[in-house]
Amino acid sequence: MLNLLSNFITSTYAQTAAAGAKSTPNAMASFIPFALIFVIFYFLMIKPQKKKLVEEQNMIKELDKGAEIYTKSGMIGTIVGITEKIVTLEVSEGVKLKLLKSQIGGLASQIFEKESDKKNKK
Repeated sequence: MLNLLSNFITSTYAQTAAAGAKSTPNAMASFIPFALIFVIFYFLMIKPQKKKLVEEQNMIKELDKGAEIYTKSGMIGTIVGITEKIVTLEVSEGVKLKLLKSQIGGLASQIFEKESDKKNKK
């Protein structure tokens, strides 16, 4: 019985040693899928987001008094005052609001152009 147990243990060690020798994966080969996933994420998510951010920053830099804009909260108004960080927006006659420049969503003309394009396509 002891001899049978000894043979079993010896054959088990021999099998695991042989399997370990055959299955040594290349470190670079295991890194390639992660690199591929990162490249896909970069081109599908990170790059377009950066492009949109740069376009938004350029639009905000070019704003001047009299421009009709919309805010990210959905208000539309005309710029009556502008500083480095604050925009004074007139939403109705005599009603002025002070907003952070970062809360400007875009030019109001873009909203109306998109709506008219949708109507023309129908």
